Amino acid sequence: MSIMDENRKAALPRWVPIAGIAAIAAIGAFTLRDTLSFQALAENREALIAFRDANFGLTIGVYLAVYIAVVAFSLPGATITTLTGGFLFGLGTGTLLTVFAATIGATIIFLAARWGLGERLAAKMDASEGRVKQLKAGLAENEISVLFLMRLVPAIPFFVANLLPALVGVKLRNFVFTTFFGIIPGTAVYTWVGAGLGEVFARGETPNLGIIFEPHILGPILGLSALALLPILLKYFRKTKGA
Repeated sequence: MSIMDENRKAALPRWVPIAGIAAIAAIGAFTLRDTLSFQALAENREALIAFRDANFGLTIGVYLAVYIAVVAFSLPGATITTLTGGFLFGLGTGTLLTVFAATIGATIIFLAARWGLGERLAAKMDASEGRVKQLKAGLAENEISVLFLMRLVPAIPFFVANLLPALVGVKLRNFVFTTFFGIIPGTAVYTWVGAGLGEVFARGETPNLGIIFEPHILGPILGLSALALLPILLKYFRKTKGA
């Protein structure tokens, strides 16, 4: 066996975590669409409330475990799970639990992607020249601001914001910090919607899941995004002025 074959064989296990996540995500996309849905929540709302009232601590544990799995394996239903958190625990507790669980799940997939692919890609970017190296250097210089932007901008899918940082070699502590605080605004909006589902169910209606794009909600989030972008712009203009 050649040295190249030995290295290739040794490297194979690095693909296992990310391949496993991709496989579970693909299976979940077909099997969980009806399970984690608004219709399922509406049909089981009384049973959920009864279970919560009888087993509050266990309900919190189950909710955290489900949400971590949904995020870590990129399963469908993150939005409806967030609504469920608001429905069961209210705005404050629901937001805190969801942010905590989502951060853990995001960190799991981040570590799996970095261990499987990210370390090699980051090393290649460091060894490269030209625009790629400049991009890597620019990201490292503005890492926290860029990560905050990825979390705050609603148009960026959550799983993309989990995987992309791992592939370009961002620091774990910065990823965790910006994930926890960066997802609070969006999470609070959907948890707030979930907290009002009792009235929605009573009227036989469905919640407005596009509320985050309404001006009175989107405006403040874009304002936070502008604050995250400000340090990047200041550094850019300082460099331009000094050049």
